[in-house]
Order: sequence, then C-alpha cells, then structure tokens
Amino acid sequence: MRGDLKELSGPQARTRAAILEATASVLARDRTATLPEIAAAAGVGRTTLHRYFIDRDRLIYEATLDSVRVINETIAAAATDEGPVLDAMRRLTTTMVPVGDRIVFLFADPAILRDIPAEDQPDHTPIMKLIVRGQRQGVFDTEISVEWIELAFFALLLRGCREAARGLVPPGSVVTSIIRIFERGVTTG
Repeated sequence: MRGDLKELSGPQARTRAAILEATASVLARDRTATLPEIAAAAGVGRTTLHRYFIDRDRLIYEATLDSVRVINETIAAAATDEGPVLDAMRRLTTTMVPVGDRIVFLFADPAILRDIPAEDQPDHTPIMKLIVRGQRQGVFDTEISVEWIELAFFALLLRGCREAARGLVPPGSVVTSIIRIFERGVTTG
C-alpha cells in the first residue's frame, strides 16, 4: 500500500502514521527490534503492518522520511528567526525534546540517513541561521564555528533524549539540562 498517500482513507492514514511513529519509537530504543515488536507497539498485527510496508527495509525507509518530516516541522514550529537568540534556542530545545524518539531514531545511527536523497534530509538551515545570528549579536562565542555549535546542540539533544528514553534521567529535566549545558558552553557571558 505504498502508493499515493491520498488514496488512503482516514483510518488507513491513521494506521500508517501509527506504524511509522511506533517504528521510530521502538527502533530508537532497540535497533534490533523485530517487525512483530513494532506491530505490537503500533497496536496492529503483523499482517496489517505488511499491508502497508512490504518489508523491514521499506518500513525503515518510510519511517526515516516521516521522521525527517516531523523534525523539519518541529524546527519550523520553533520560529527560530523570531525574538532574542537565547529565547529562540530555548524554544527550539523545548519543541525538539518531545520528538526525542524521532531524533534518536534518525541521528543515533549514521546509516539511517545514508540512503535518503539530499533533498529529503533534515533541514538544519534554520538552526544554522540562528547560530549565525547569535554570533553576530555577540550571544554565541565566535571562536567556536557555527558547525561546532550546531554539533554540540545536537549531541546534547540526542544524549538527553536517549537517556530519558532509557529512564536514566527524568523526562521533565531534559529540556532544562540541555539548555543549561548548551548555554554555559557556547554563550559569551
């Protein structure tokens, strides 16, 4: 049932979305999870899963594209081009942490994005622009490259989301911890 998503009825679209979300969530915690485990997490049977996705490779590919879409929408929702730089970075962090399973799924294993065409990769442009703006305004340290600052942000985000998913840190403390560590590491103050 890979075809045009417009062909899906409302319930079919919801089932497909549930399978994709469950795939990202389950594989974020266990890269070796089986299709029956993913189906169970989605609340569907294995047969239903196979009606939507012919095999594991197709499921992972589609879950990757869906996760990129979710991440891009989340970054856009943070409105990183609005307001003071630190407020925008805090907003970005606050909006990204709730999609932590998607972040861990996409970025914990570099191979996940390997076969995704460049035009379908996550769009980091708004984050890069925010960092550049922060450096121009004297908020972020100019002795650290834009790329390093972005890398530091994503490393903290990935680690925080992964540790919360494993139950090693309270989920409610992830946002404040990332913000505190990030700001103490890259701001000029």
